[in-house]
Amino acid sequence: MKRNGIEEQYVIDDFTSKDTWRIFRIMSEFVEGFEMLGKIPPAVAMFGSARVLPGSVAYEKAEAIAQLLGASGYSVITGGGPGVMEAANKGAAEAGAVSIGLNIELPLEQKPNIYANKLLNFRYFFVRKVMFVKYSIAFVILPGGFGTLDELFEAITLIQTRKIKPFPVILVGRDYWKGLLDWIGDTLLREKMIAVEDLDILKTVDTPEEVLHWVQDYRTREGAHSASTIP
Repeated sequence: MKRNGIEEQYVIDDFTSKDTWRIFRIMSEFVEGFEMLGKIPPAVAMFGSARVLPGSVAYEKAEAIAQLLGASGYSVITGGGPGVMEAANKGAAEAGAVSIGLNIELPLEQKPNIYANKLLNFRYFFVRKVMFVKYSIAFVILPGGFGTLDELFEAITLIQTRKIKPFPVILVGRDYWKGLLDWIGDTLLREKMIAVEDLDILKTVDTPEEVLHWVQDYRTREGAHSASTIP
């Protein structure tokens, strides 16, 4: 099957099959992640589109945010690929901070960017998601598509349902996120699909300084060294 002139490829992982060795691959990804990420300074996870190009507004803003966070003593964790992820890893590395890439194996092969000075490769999205949530004290969400939205809603669902300790989920770009936030604040709230207090989970900003403010505010209020503890 082709889409946009590209032959689509799929990674088929049949969990109904009897190849029980798969559990060891999953365990090894957890072990590698826990061993490496358990030793890093407090980290902020940054998400956004892999399609963003160097020189674009989103790329430059991601780099600036990561550089400011890095200079303030935070590690930066990304998905390890191009676009916003590359920009964030670049900014953190330039600030002399720990710059982490959690790369995912994809059918069209997402290549790790060169700016992550610590790199882990994952086959399974769900293992990778655990790493983001467990080792981040905040999520910073820049403009992106389905993958970015997936990470965003994963975090706010876990916070809403009290499966993890609340931490800042910061949307960067008021204009970009306005339509989504209007729908959440209007339709979802009107139809009683969420509670009023659920709206407080999300913070919306435009500048790197505002991002740092919410991260620092959280650290001050909580006196926390780790935001989210998964039982």
